[in-house]
Amino acid sequence: MNKKTHRNLALFAAVFAVVVVVLGAFTRLSDAGLGCPDWPGCYGFMHIPTKSEHIEKANAAFPEQPYEFHKAWPEMVHRYFAGTLGLLVLALAIISFRSQQKFTFKHSTFLLVLVIFQAALGMWTVTMKLHPSIVMLHLLGGITTLSLLASLTLRYHFADRKNQLIKVKNSLKWLVIFSLIIVTLQVALGGWTSANYAALVCHKLPVCQGNWLQDGDFISAFQFWGGKADTYEYGILQQDARIAIHASHRIGAFIASFTLLALIFQLIRLTEYKLFQRIGYIVLALLITQIVLGVNNIVFKLPLFNAVAHNAVGALLVVSMVCLLTLILIAKPTIKEVTDGK
Repeated sequence: MNKKTHRNLALFAAVFAVVVVVLGAFTRLSDAGLGCPDWPGCYGFMHIPTKSEHIEKANAAFPEQPYEFHKAWPEMVHRYFAGTLGLLVLALAIISFRSQQKFTFKHSTFLLVLVIFQAALGMWTVTMKLHPSIVMLHLLGGITTLSLLASLTLRYHFADRKNQLIKVKNSLKWLVIFSLIIVTLQVALGGWTSANYAALVCHKLPVCQGNWLQDGDFISAFQFWGGKADTYEYGILQQDARIAIHASHRIGAFIASFTLLALIFQLIRLTEYKLFQRIGYIVLALLITQIVLGVNNIVFKLPLFNAVAHNAVGALLVVSMVCLLTLILIAKPTIKEVTDGK
Protein backbone atom coordinates (compact mmCIF):
# COMPACT_ATOMS: atom_id res chain seq x y z
CA MET A 1 0.00 0.00 0.00
CA ASN A 2 1.32 3.43 -0.93
CA LYS A 3 1.05 6.67 1.00
CA LYS A 4 -1.99 7.78 -0.99
CA THR A 5 -3.86 4.64 0.02
CA HIS A 6 -2.78 5.15 3.64
CA ARG A 7 -4.00 8.74 3.47
CA ASN A 8 -7.35 7.69 2.01
CA LEU A 9 -7.80 5.12 4.77
CA ALA A 10 -6.96 7.74 7.41
CA LEU A 11 -9.38 10.18 5.75
CA PHE A 12 -12.13 7.56 5.71
CA ALA A 13 -11.47 6.81 9.39
CA ALA A 14 -11.64 10.53 10.21
CA VAL A 15 -14.98 10.93 8.42
CA PHE A 16 -16.21 7.77 10.13
CA ALA A 17 -15.13 9.25 13.48
CA VAL A 18 -17.34 12.29 12.79
CA VAL A 19 -20.29 9.90 12.50
CA VAL A 20 -19.30 8.19 15.77
CA VAL A 21 -19.06 11.53 17.60
CA VAL A 22 -22.46 12.62 16.26
CA LEU A 23 -24.03 9.28 17.20
CA GLY A 24 -22.54 9.58 20.68
CA ALA A 25 -24.04 13.05 21.07
CA PHE A 26 -27.41 11.82 19.80
CA THR A 27 -27.35 8.89 22.25
CA ARG A 28 -26.48 11.12 25.20
CA LEU A 29 -28.89 13.94 24.36
CA SER A 30 -31.80 11.59 23.67
CA ASP A 31 -31.31 10.13 27.18
CA ALA A 32 -30.33 6.75 25.73
CA GLY A 33 -26.97 6.47 27.47
CA LEU A 34 -28.35 3.63 29.60
CA GLY A 35 -30.51 2.20 26.83
CA CYS A 36 -28.53 -1.01 27.33
CA PRO A 37 -27.74 -1.72 31.00
CA ASP A 38 -24.88 -4.10 30.17
CA TRP A 39 -21.74 -3.93 27.99
CA PRO A 40 -20.74 -4.70 25.25
CA GLY A 41 -24.08 -6.35 24.48
CA CYS A 42 -27.60 -5.15 25.06
CA TYR A 43 -29.69 -7.03 27.62
CA GLY A 44 -27.49 -10.06 27.03
CA PHE A 45 -27.69 -9.89 23.23
CA MET A 46 -25.13 -8.67 20.71
CA HIS A 47 -27.95 -7.31 18.58
CA ILE A 48 -30.86 -4.99 19.27
CA PRO A 49 -33.67 -7.12 20.74
CA THR A 50 -36.81 -6.84 18.62
CA LYS A 51 -38.53 -10.21 18.90
CA SER A 52 -41.05 -10.63 21.71
CA GLU A 53 -39.26 -13.64 23.20
CA HIS A 54 -35.98 -11.71 23.27
CA ILE A 55 -37.66 -8.74 24.92
CA GLU A 56 -39.22 -10.98 27.55
CA LYS A 57 -35.83 -12.52 28.25
CA ALA A 58 -34.27 -9.05 28.47
CA ASN A 59 -36.85 -7.83 30.98
CA ALA A 60 -36.40 -10.99 33.04
CA ALA A 61 -32.62 -10.48 33.13
CA PHE A 62 -32.85 -6.79 34.05
CA PRO A 63 -36.16 -6.31 35.91
CA GLU A 64 -34.93 -3.03 37.43
CA GLN A 65 -34.54 -1.51 33.95
CA PRO A 66 -37.27 -2.60 31.53
CA TYR A 67 -36.33 -2.75 27.87
CA GLU A 68 -37.12 0.34 25.76
CA PHE A 69 -36.45 0.03 22.04
CA HIS A 70 -36.24 3.81 21.45
CA LYS A 71 -33.32 3.93 23.91
CA ALA A 72 -31.67 0.63 23.04
CA TRP A 73 -31.21 1.19 19.32
CA PRO A 74 -29.21 4.48 19.55
CA GLU A 75 -26.91 2.94 22.15
CA MET A 76 -26.24 -0.20 20.11
CA VAL A 77 -25.84 1.61 16.79
CA HIS A 78 -23.29 3.88 18.47
CA ARG A 79 -21.44 0.81 19.76
CA TYR A 80 -21.43 -0.83 16.31
CA PHE A 81 -19.95 2.27 14.71
CA ALA A 82 -17.46 2.82 17.55
CA GLY A 83 -16.31 -0.80 17.26
CA THR A 84 -15.84 -0.42 13.51
CA LEU A 85 -13.82 2.75 14.09
CA GLY A 86 -11.61 0.79 16.47
CA LEU A 87 -10.89 -1.73 13.72
CA LEU A 88 -10.02 1.08 11.30
CA VAL A 89 -7.57 2.55 13.80
CA LEU A 90 -6.07 -0.90 14.35
CA ALA A 91 -5.62 -1.26 10.58
CA LEU A 92 -3.87 2.13 10.42
CA ALA A 93 -1.50 1.09 13.23
CA ILE A 94 -0.66 -2.23 11.54
CA ILE A 95 -0.08 -0.53 8.18
CA SER A 96 2.16 2.08 9.77
CA PHE A 97 4.16 -0.62 11.58
CA ARG A 98 4.57 -2.82 8.50
CA SER A 99 5.52 0.05 6.22
CA GLN A 100 8.02 1.35 8.81
CA GLN A 101 6.91 4.93 8.31
CA LYS A 102 8.47 6.66 11.29
CA PHE A 103 6.51 9.88 10.80
CA THR A 104 3.19 8.09 11.41
CA PHE A 105 4.11 5.10 13.57
CA LYS A 106 4.02 6.92 16.92
CA HIS A 107 0.92 8.80 15.84
CA SER A 108 -0.95 5.62 14.86
CA THR A 109 0.19 3.72 17.95
CA PHE A 110 -1.02 6.49 20.26
CA LEU A 111 -4.34 6.51 18.40
CA LEU A 112 -4.71 2.78 18.98
CA VAL A 113 -4.01 3.13 22.70
CA LEU A 114 -6.47 6.03 22.87
CA VAL A 115 -9.22 4.02 21.15
CA ILE A 116 -8.71 1.13 23.58
CA PHE A 117 -9.01 3.56 26.49
CA GLN A 118 -12.05 5.11 24.82
CA ALA A 119 -13.68 1.67 24.70
CA ALA A 120 -13.02 1.31 28.43
CA LEU A 121 -14.64 4.71 29.01
CA GLY A 122 -17.64 3.52 27.01
CA MET A 123 -17.93 0.50 29.28
CA TRP A 124 -17.54 2.60 32.44
CA THR A 125 -20.18 5.02 31.18
CA VAL A 126 -22.65 2.14 31.44
CA THR A 127 -21.31 0.32 34.50
CA MET A 128 -20.95 3.58 36.47
CA LYS A 129 -24.44 4.67 35.44
CA LEU A 130 -23.53 7.85 33.51
CA HIS A 131 -21.13 9.31 36.07
CA PRO A 132 -20.61 12.89 34.78
CA SER A 133 -16.80 12.72 34.85
CA ILE A 134 -16.79 9.52 32.79
CA VAL A 135 -19.34 10.92 30.35
CA MET A 136 -17.27 14.08 29.86
CA LEU A 137 -14.04 12.11 29.41
CA HIS A 138 -15.77 9.83 26.91
CA LEU A 139 -16.86 12.89 24.91
CA LEU A 140 -13.35 14.37 24.97
CA GLY A 141 -11.86 11.01 24.02
CA GLY A 142 -14.08 10.81 20.96
CA ILE A 143 -13.18 14.32 19.85
CA THR A 144 -9.48 13.65 20.47
CA THR A 145 -9.67 10.50 18.36
CA LEU A 146 -11.33 12.44 15.55
CA SER A 147 -8.77 15.25 15.79
CA LEU A 148 -5.79 12.88 15.68
CA LEU A 149 -7.23 11.03 12.69
CA ALA A 150 -7.61 14.34 10.85
CA SER A 151 -4.04 15.24 11.83
CA LEU A 152 -2.79 11.85 10.60
CA THR A 153 -4.54 12.42 7.27
CA LEU A 154 -2.71 15.73 6.87
CA ARG A 155 0.61 14.14 7.75
CA TYR A 156 0.11 11.52 5.04
CA HIS A 157 -1.02 14.14 2.53
CA PHE A 158 1.95 16.46 3.10
CA ALA A 159 4.56 13.73 3.60
CA ASP A 160 6.07 14.51 0.20
CA ARG A 161 4.65 18.03 -0.13
CA LYS A 162 6.26 19.86 2.77
CA ASN A 163 7.63 22.38 0.32
CA GLN A 164 4.03 23.55 -0.12
CA LEU A 165 3.90 24.60 3.53
CA ILE A 166 5.22 27.93 4.69
CA LYS A 167 6.72 28.26 8.15
CA VAL A 168 4.94 30.91 10.19
CA LYS A 169 6.09 32.99 13.13
CA ASN A 170 6.20 31.45 16.59
CA SER A 171 3.65 34.03 17.74
CA LEU A 172 1.02 32.48 15.46
CA LYS A 173 1.97 28.97 16.56
CA TRP A 174 1.49 29.88 20.22
CA LEU A 175 -1.79 31.62 19.44
CA VAL A 176 -3.01 28.41 17.79
CA ILE A 177 -1.91 26.35 20.81
CA PHE A 178 -3.65 28.79 23.17
CA SER A 179 -6.80 28.71 21.02
CA LEU A 180 -6.76 24.91 21.03
CA ILE A 181 -6.55 24.86 24.84
CA ILE A 182 -9.36 27.39 25.23
CA VAL A 183 -11.67 25.66 22.73
CA THR A 184 -10.98 22.25 24.30
CA LEU A 185 -11.79 23.60 27.77
CA GLN A 186 -14.99 25.13 26.41
CA VAL A 187 -16.00 21.82 24.82
CA ALA A 188 -15.25 20.11 28.15
CA LEU A 189 -17.50 22.66 29.89
CA GLY A 190 -20.20 21.87 27.37
CA GLY A 191 -19.79 18.17 28.08
CA TRP A 192 -19.94 18.84 31.82
CA THR A 193 -23.11 20.90 31.32
CA SER A 194 -24.73 18.09 29.35
CA ALA A 195 -23.55 15.31 31.68
CA ASN A 196 -25.05 17.13 34.66
CA TYR A 197 -28.30 17.95 32.83
CA ALA A 198 -27.72 21.67 33.30
CA ALA A 199 -28.50 22.81 29.75
CA LEU A 200 -31.98 24.13 30.57
CA VAL A 201 -31.48 25.74 33.99
CA CYS A 202 -30.85 29.21 32.54
CA HIS A 203 -33.54 30.70 30.34
CA LYS A 204 -32.24 34.22 29.70
CA LEU A 205 -29.45 35.60 27.54
CA PRO A 206 -26.61 36.41 27.52
CA VAL A 207 -25.62 35.08 30.98
CA CYS A 208 -28.17 33.06 32.92
CA GLN A 209 -30.92 34.77 34.94
CA GLY A 210 -31.25 36.53 38.26
CA ASN A 211 -28.35 36.70 40.68
CA TRP A 212 -26.44 33.78 39.21
CA LEU A 213 -23.23 34.79 41.01
CA GLN A 214 -25.05 34.54 44.34
CA ASP A 215 -27.38 31.68 43.43
CA GLY A 216 -24.72 29.53 41.77
CA ASP A 217 -22.87 26.96 43.87
CA PHE A 218 -19.54 26.88 42.05
CA ILE A 219 -17.87 24.62 44.62
CA SER A 220 -20.38 21.78 44.28
CA ALA A 221 -20.63 22.35 40.53
CA PHE A 222 -17.06 21.28 39.84
CA GLN A 223 -16.50 18.37 42.18
CA PHE A 224 -15.50 15.93 39.50
CA TRP A 225 -15.51 12.85 41.70
CA GLY A 226 -18.01 12.41 44.49
CA GLY A 227 -21.71 12.46 45.20
CA LYS A 228 -22.29 8.71 45.12
CA ALA A 229 -25.60 7.62 43.63
CA ASP A 230 -27.20 4.46 42.29
CA THR A 231 -27.53 6.24 38.94
CA TYR A 232 -26.51 9.64 37.60
CA GLU A 233 -29.14 9.65 34.86
CA TYR A 234 -30.89 13.05 34.82
CA GLY A 235 -28.29 14.40 37.26
CA ILE A 236 -27.89 14.48 41.02
CA LEU A 237 -26.73 18.08 41.57
CA GLN A 238 -28.93 20.74 43.12
CA GLN A 239 -30.28 23.62 41.03
CA ASP A 240 -27.73 26.15 42.29
CA ALA A 241 -24.83 23.89 41.23
CA ARG A 242 -26.37 23.41 37.79
CA ILE A 243 -26.78 27.17 37.43
CA ALA A 244 -23.06 27.59 38.19
CA ILE A 245 -22.15 25.02 35.54
CA HIS A 246 -24.36 26.59 32.90
CA ALA A 247 -23.16 30.12 33.68
CA SER A 248 -19.53 28.96 33.47
CA HIS A 249 -20.19 27.49 30.04
CA ARG A 250 -21.74 30.78 28.90
CA ILE A 251 -18.76 32.78 30.18
CA GLY A 252 -16.43 30.29 28.53
CA ALA A 253 -18.26 30.86 25.25
CA PHE A 254 -17.36 34.56 25.35
CA ILE A 255 -13.71 33.83 26.11
CA ALA A 256 -13.49 31.19 23.38
CA SER A 257 -15.21 33.46 20.84
CA PHE A 258 -12.86 36.39 21.42
CA THR A 259 -9.83 34.07 21.33
CA LEU A 260 -10.93 32.53 18.03
CA LEU A 261 -11.68 35.95 16.54
CA ALA A 262 -8.11 37.03 17.34
CA LEU A 263 -6.79 33.89 15.64
CA ILE A 264 -9.09 34.31 12.64
CA PHE A 265 -7.85 37.88 12.19
CA GLN A 266 -4.24 36.66 12.11
CA LEU A 267 -5.02 33.84 9.68
CA ILE A 268 -6.91 36.01 7.22
CA ARG A 269 -4.00 38.47 7.16
CA LEU A 270 -1.65 35.77 5.83
CA THR A 271 -2.14 36.82 2.22
CA GLU A 272 0.96 34.89 1.10
CA TYR A 273 -0.49 31.58 2.28
CA LYS A 274 -3.96 30.91 0.91
CA LEU A 275 -4.36 27.63 2.81
CA PHE A 276 -4.21 29.39 6.17
CA GLN A 277 -6.58 32.06 4.90
CA ARG A 278 -9.10 29.39 3.92
CA ILE A 279 -8.80 27.78 7.33
CA GLY A 280 -9.41 31.18 8.89
CA TYR A 281 -12.66 31.59 6.96
CA ILE A 282 -13.69 28.01 7.84
CA VAL A 283 -13.10 28.68 11.54
CA LEU A 284 -15.10 31.92 11.25
CA ALA A 285 -18.02 30.05 9.67
CA LEU A 286 -17.86 27.37 12.37
CA LEU A 287 -17.74 29.99 15.12
CA ILE A 288 -20.77 31.87 13.79
CA THR A 289 -22.68 28.61 13.38
CA GLN A 290 -21.79 27.53 16.91
CA ILE A 291 -22.98 30.80 18.43
CA VAL A 292 -26.30 30.58 16.56
CA LEU A 293 -26.76 26.95 17.65
CA GLY A 294 -25.96 27.85 21.26
CA VAL A 295 -28.54 30.66 21.26
CA ASN A 296 -31.12 28.34 19.67
CA ASN A 297 -30.53 25.79 22.42
CA ILE A 298 -31.71 28.38 24.95
CA VAL A 299 -34.49 30.02 22.94
CA PHE A 300 -36.06 26.78 21.72
CA LYS A 301 -35.30 24.76 24.91
CA LEU A 302 -32.71 22.32 23.63
CA PRO A 303 -34.23 20.76 20.49
CA LEU A 304 -32.49 17.45 19.84
CA PHE A 305 -31.25 18.15 16.31
CA ASN A 306 -29.91 21.57 17.32
CA ALA A 307 -28.19 20.19 20.44
CA VAL A 308 -26.51 17.41 18.45
CA ALA A 309 -25.36 19.95 15.84
CA HIS A 310 -23.96 22.13 18.66
CA ASN A 311 -21.87 19.17 19.83
CA ALA A 312 -20.72 18.39 16.29
CA VAL A 313 -19.63 21.95 15.49
CA GLY A 314 -17.78 22.18 18.81
CA ALA A 315 -15.90 19.03 17.84
CA LEU A 316 -15.09 20.50 14.41
CA LEU A 317 -13.68 23.64 16.03
CA VAL A 318 -11.26 21.48 18.03
CA VAL A 319 -10.40 19.53 14.87
CA SER A 320 -9.69 22.73 12.95
CA MET A 321 -7.28 23.90 15.68
CA VAL A 322 -5.48 20.52 15.66
CA CYS A 323 -5.21 20.53 11.86
CA LEU A 324 -3.88 24.07 11.88
CA LEU A 325 -1.28 23.16 14.50
CA THR A 326 -0.31 20.07 12.48
CA LEU A 327 0.33 22.19 9.38
CA ILE A 328 2.50 24.55 11.41
CA LEU A 329 4.52 21.80 13.06
CA ILE A 330 5.27 19.77 9.93
CA ALA A 331 6.37 22.78 7.85
CA LYS A 332 10.08 22.69 6.98
CA PRO A 333 12.05 25.30 8.93
CA THR A 334 14.04 26.25 5.85
CA ILE A 335 11.08 27.56 3.93
CA LYS A 336 10.32 31.25 3.71
CA GLU A 337 8.73 32.55 6.85
CA VAL A 338 5.55 34.53 6.54
CA THR A 339 5.32 37.58 8.76
CA ASP A 340 2.07 38.56 10.39
CA GLY A 341 0.17 39.79 7.37
CA LYS A 342 3.13 41.31 5.56
